[in-house]
Amino acid sequence: MKQSRPRLTSLSGRSPAILVLEDGTCFEGLSAGAPGSTVGEVVFNTSMSGYQEIATDPSYRGQLITYTMPHIGNYGVNALDNESVGTQAAGIIVRSLSRRASNQRSEQGFEDWLVERGVVGICEVDTRELTRRLRQGGVGLAAIVHDATAQDSAAALELIAAHPGYGSVDYVSEVATTRALRVSAEDAWQSPLKLTPADAAEQEHSDGPHVVVMDFGVKFSILRHLLARGMRVTLMPRDADRAAVEAQRPDGVLWSNGPGDPDKMEPFIAGVRELSERYPTMGICLGHQLLAKAFGGETFKLGFGHRGPNQPVQNQRDKSVAMTSQNHGYAVRRESFPEELEITHVNINDDTISGFSHRHLPVHAVQYHPEAGPGPNDATSFFDDFARELAGRHASGT
Repeated sequence: MKQSRPRLTSLSGRSPAILVLEDGTCFEGLSAGAPGSTVGEVVFNTSMSGYQEIATDPSYRGQLITYTMPHIGNYGVNALDNESVGTQAAGIIVRSLSRRASNQRSEQGFEDWLVERGVVGICEVDTRELTRRLRQGGVGLAAIVHDATAQDSAAALELIAAHPGYGSVDYVSEVATTRALRVSAEDAWQSPLKLTPADAAEQEHSDGPHVVVMDFGVKFSILRHLLARGMRVTLMPRDADRAAVEAQRPDGVLWSNGPGDPDKMEPFIAGVRELSERYPTMGICLGHQLLAKAFGGETFKLGFGHRGPNQPVQNQRDKSVAMTSQNHGYAVRRESFPEELEITHVNINDDTISGFSHRHLPVHAVQYHPEAGPGPNDATSFFDDFARELAGRHASGT
């Protein structure tokens, strides 16, 4: 058994807690969030802010999030910053967790919010050492256990052994809609999103381009960007067939982000291609991977993924560089990239594919998150381009 640091004593009433990696490495710390234990794939995110958006991002379903920013929770949380209806992270790992929130937008303390939502966490962990280990050895399953010390590592390893591997679980089924929903908001950025049953007849008689979002775990920020550009938005379940989508009379289709291994989505790939040959299409993150697979591409798992707002991406056409927000553990394989697709964006850090377009169809996809949430706004023009394309189709009535 490897032990990362001496056992801590209780701080402000917190009980001892441990984080155990599947190789037996044990990090001792103190309890945070809801009491109990949890197991998930341990990953790290390099964002300096946006901890609430990260914890509610559906792409983090089944994962333990390590925040590399050493101080988390100091500005609280608020309802508008949620990226989904619930909290998606399986657990959180931080160096220092603030118990006091100071911000005019704060409605609740971060830890109170975690407790309310049943999210187990651990604090006072050496997140720098943990991140180094993940970068060197890759991500894997881990367990957080409260009221435990290094002597309890064996029990934590039993929890890990009983847990399914991350890539074997269909996490999309846990976060995506199962029925068609209309998305609206009084103000795209300052009001809560409203999700109501979709009415195809209502869509037909409404103004503005209409985009169907195929939901694999979409972030609310994506929906807000679409609404802010005057589009009507309908969420559709991932298994919606062509007839169901056509009944909504969309001008375009967006394939969303989502959690898990894209190979688990194989049953839906034929439908991805069928709709992409019929409508202007946009794909984000998991949607990028699904579109690549639909046209014959393959995906693979990265060693430790790209998670954070500081990922440099170069446009291969004009050689401009944008700082992007990313959150993915899988990527499109360059060696088997389909000839009918053109690589348009590349991650400068490791030369992985960050975007592509179809050479003959209006199909465009990016591995990064143009909506950020959290992160920089360098890449939001992707939504502008998509909006213009759909507006032209809507105006022509095609």
